[in-house]
Amino acid sequence: MTASANHKATEKKSLQPGQILVLGFLILILVGGFLLTLPISSSDGRSLGLHNGMFTATSAVCVTGLSIIDAGLDLSFFGQLVLLLLIQMGGLGFMVFATLAMVLLGRRISLRNRMVISESMNQNGLTGMVRLTMWFSAMAVVIELIGAAILSTSFVPIYGWGKGIWFGIFHAVSAFCNAGFDLLGNNQSLLGFQQDGVLLLTLSCLIILGGMGFAVLLEFLQYRKSMHRLSLHTKLVLSITGILLLFGTVSVLLLEWGNPGTLGAGHLSFWQKLCNSFFQSVTSRTAGFASLDQAQLNDTTKLITCLLMFVGASSASTGGGVKTTTFAILILLVITVIKGRERITVFGKEISQETARRAVAIVTIAVAFLMLVTCVVSILERHSGFEIMDLTFETTSAITTTGLSSIGTSNLRIGSQILLMPLMYLGRVGPLTLAVALAHRMKSNVANRVHHPEEKIMIG
Repeated sequence: MTASANHKATEKKSLQPGQILVLGFLILILVGGFLLTLPISSSDGRSLGLHNGMFTATSAVCVTGLSIIDAGLDLSFFGQLVLLLLIQMGGLGFMVFATLAMVLLGRRISLRNRMVISESMNQNGLTGMVRLTMWFSAMAVVIELIGAAILSTSFVPIYGWGKGIWFGIFHAVSAFCNAGFDLLGNNQSLLGFQQDGVLLLTLSCLIILGGMGFAVLLEFLQYRKSMHRLSLHTKLVLSITGILLLFGTVSVLLLEWGNPGTLGAGHLSFWQKLCNSFFQSVTSRTAGFASLDQAQLNDTTKLITCLLMFVGASSASTGGGVKTTTFAILILLVITVIKGRERITVFGKEISQETARRAVAIVTIAVAFLMLVTCVVSILERHSGFEIMDLTFETTSAITTTGLSSIGTSNLRIGSQILLMPLMYLGRVGPLTLAVALAHRMKSNVANRVHHPEEKIMIG
């Protein structure tokens, strides 16, 4: 066998960047789940059990926030620290930490590692990947520390200095990574802080910054004095994010204004209602914190929340969902078809047909998995008395790695909880990435050149 043939055989056997990401997150979940099952991770010194540990680790690494335990009461400080590290590594990506470790150890970053970093950050090139990783990490730490300092002003007066500062750090990381885990106890999330505008707005800012994507933040800071130089990606992210936040805020405010179980309870002022409506809109974008009782929301509000969760955050961010740019491309594609145009254009730029096909594929895969799991869960829970809207809310929250729940994930049957785990995993690694990584496709230049006869079919 020639050297060229050996090289090709090695390439076929080696893992592709997408496959490395898929396996990397899986290994991180298994290690984290094992650590959480240790007695030292439990507040009472007894193991949480394999199921509870693995579900919590999956939810943390996938930055979802759905939980079948009470992290504030059931976990020891060690367990909470493990949970925080899993959230941080899951949010920023395990390759970021691997790169930092190799840099600190003085090891050379190989070409394959650069390719994996590029894939994990959704970048097109390989130039400057290490420098970009360092920037990402530094920016994340700075943002989280500032957020932790502000949040501590709300927690310290209630819990004291030690616990208050720890709560500030934990919730800042959880918010920036769009995880939604909290340590406040009794699975009440932020219901006790509805009147704390500083805390809600600080968490909102952390969630939005983490959900926009590091590339957008870097570009926005670099060109803050000349907005017209922003890339098309950044313009779409900022535009869709603003539109969805406004739509969500107004919808929640109008639909829940007189609901005694949420905004109409009587103890909230107009500005507090507006703040909580805004927070509900923000947290629905894959964050998972809740200042309103999700079980008491109107069905229409739950449906709108599902739509916001499905769109989610932006590419190369800490959030999930099909992404704002994917949603934007689908809308632009529909507009293009309606107007009878052949090319998708926006802001004076053209979007390729390949990008449009990828967007359609991502949404199709996500919808297919969502419908399949919702149907299975509804069958498993047919005697539980849960409404289909609430089950759809739960499965949408899982696949979009949001973490909101209107029925309490711990109230589901074990079979349903197990089904939610691969759904969260799929939502984190990305529907298209997972599909490509697991599909052993044979790429052939000859096959790509083959064209078959066209024939029209009727649609619509």
